[in-house]
Amino acid sequence: MTDGRPLIGVSTYLETGTRWGVWELEAALLPAGYPRLVQRAGGLAALLPPDAPERAAAAVARLDGLVIAGGPDVDPARYGAERDPRTGPPAHARDAWELALIEAALAARMPLLGVCRGMQLLNVALGGTLVQHLDGHAEVVGVFGRHPVKPVPGTRYAAIVPEETSVPTYHHQAVDRLGTGLLPSAHAADGTIEAVELPDTDAWALGVQWHPEMGEDDRVMRALVHAATTARPRP
Repeated sequence: MTDGRPLIGVSTYLETGTRWGVWELEAALLPAGYPRLVQRAGGLAALLPPDAPERAAAAVARLDGLVIAGGPDVDPARYGAERDPRTGPPAHARDAWELALIEAALAARMPLLGVCRGMQLLNVALGGTLVQHLDGHAEVVGVFGRHPVKPVPGTRYAAIVPEETSVPTYHHQAVDRLGTGLLPSAHAADGTIEAVELPDTDAWALGVQWHPEMGEDDRVMRALVHAATTARPRP
């Protein structure tokens, strides 16, 4: 905790050929919507570029909360599936690092929020699988769409956002078989699982399929920041 505000780590991309000014270099980067959302919700944002997986526990130990950001498709090998031709290229370093972060956060009972890919990776980390392609959730390449999401009564997500809402969305993969212990906590109109969570008796962990950093509704992030503020001290 720093200056009364919890330190929230956010995982990043690792991209080659990134340009800024006169430079074109490999870069660890993140859309600015993520740190701005953390800041708006009352937290301090710290970016976590891919690192050696064995360092994940040490990184988590310095944080109060963790966000696994959106990004490329999870490698199907991570959940024992053959690659669909429509699945994007793997991001091996990011998969390994973020899976290690998730495992460390769950072990430390640290508040954890997965966004889009982050929700999918949380599911995979707990033994679940993914649908590698579905239509209607990313209709125009490079453009966020919107669709309604309905909470499941009695869940943590429903306590945070009790009403049906329209959310910014951009994905073509989704949860198939749920990971061990995860509960569905919101659905799209077509039945797609749009949020998952661990029950209250376990660590505070929530995944959302949409992109709250692209909208104005900061309730999900505020809930994470509140949980990070009130979490029991870690050993």
